[in-house]
Amino acid sequence: MSLRRLAAATVVALLGSGLAACSDPSVPAVDDSHPKRLTVYAASSLKPAFDQLGSTFEDAHPGTLVDFNYAGSSDLVAQIEQGAPADVFASADTKNMEKLGAAAVDPADFATNTLEIAVPPDNPAHVTRLDDLARPGVQLVTCAPQVPCGAAAALVEAGAKLDWKPVSEEQSVADVLGKVESGEADAGLVYVTDVKAAGDKVEGIEIPAAVNATNTYPIASLEGAKDADLAAAWVAYVTGPAGQRVLREYGFGRA
Repeated sequence: MSLRRLAAATVVALLGSGLAACSDPSVPAVDDSHPKRLTVYAASSLKPAFDQLGSTFEDAHPGTLVDFNYAGSSDLVAQIEQGAPADVFASADTKNMEKLGAAAVDPADFATNTLEIAVPPDNPAHVTRLDDLARPGVQLVTCAPQVPCGAAAALVEAGAKLDWKPVSEEQSVADVLGKVESGEADAGLVYVTDVKAAGDKVEGIEIPAAVNATNTYPIASLEGAKDADLAAAWVAYVTGPAGQRVLREYGFGRA
């Protein structure tokens, strides 16, 4: 084959592979002619689901890299307000999204989550119900009040008319779960999605629906995003059928 024909065949093959990768109708199309980087700030409870969605999004948009910064929603807002280069923000509650005001472009609710008690597999404190969290000697860990999972825990505490004394208040639900997994806590209040993602590292104890709290998760592209079209495409993917299907798989409820 001549060099000219070989070059032409190579170009056709590359174009074909690119079109095939972008043919998934569930992933919004963007201009993939140049390498792109998308920075998503997301609540730590979203990590397993968003990591999977990020890989799929990258596969559908060759040359695009999705970088994630996971932390408590209140910490993420503080970073964004201080000028951190975020393109998209996904919060574990509406309150923290509202703090960004007009900087958050058309926030859309995309998921819900509820709390569950996480205990180590051997359950050393024999926690079996919500009332046990207020029992003397039980080493309970919760999120700090300004973090969405902490605000939800306070609602549960008030609704159940309990008065518990956490030995630690963490800045993210991932930190709460980590203390339970390591045996540093007898119990922790986390999201049902965290218990599911942890597998056999913890056991979950349901909280009665009558006193449980539900958090609604909003997502928005941000003013000043490096590529507004790419940021909007990510939001559309998360809120669309494919993104919603993955979120259901990880235990999130519908918004």
